[in-house]
Amino acid sequence: MQSTDKTAKEIYDEVKANPVRKRFGFGEKAALVNIDLQKAYTRTDLFKTAYENDPNQLKYINQLAVKFRAMGWPVIWTNVAYMESAEDAGVWGTRTNTPDSLQNIKFGSERSELDDRLETDQNKDVFYRKRMPSPFFETPLQSLLIWHKVDTVVLTGGSTSGCIRAAGVDSLSRGYRTIIPEECVADKHESYHYANLTDLSLKYCDVLEVFEVFEWMNSLKKR
Repeated sequence: MQSTDKTAKEIYDEVKANPVRKRFGFGEKAALVNIDLQKAYTRTDLFKTAYENDPNQLKYINQLAVKFRAMGWPVIWTNVAYMESAEDAGVWGTRTNTPDSLQNIKFGSERSELDDRLETDQNKDVFYRKRMPSPFFETPLQSLLIWHKVDTVVLTGGSTSGCIRAAGVDSLSRGYRTIIPEECVADKHESYHYANLTDLSLKYCDVLEVFEVFEWMNSLKKR
């Protein structure tokens, strides 16, 4: 195993500047999957479980959602919430039991609500409640993507080391070109965040600047 004195961010910046893998690339039609952008994880002023990397994260996600709707492409939002008993969290909910614990994000609680700064469309967008890290696990997401004949999945939200990583691996495993706009994902600590962006970019996904995703969509409109 290699060792280094470099930080996770320094390693990520090196990989980004000198890519060692060719990209999977964009396909013909994409879905935007926004993962767990709920107050428990976005409202740093309210909850100590929340985090922020790029202060414009939600702004960029809103812009992506507008572009996806204009293309007639699916926009999906997920959140996590559990029963009062937390039995639907399964063994995942057995490690801790504090007011901040994952399984104590209850149905209808403020922690379960999507951030008010998000510009969702209740008539056009799709909303899924998930209970495990991947948005593909025990949700209708796969069926929705098949219905829309999607070949590309764009992931936003958090956390990079948890649900984003799980989504990236599951998305690739199901045959989708998977894109992560780096400004649109976040984690609690920069070490986890950049280490997982590095690993995802080397193995499972194309980690790009969000403006490259905008440019791709704008180019499709001009065809």
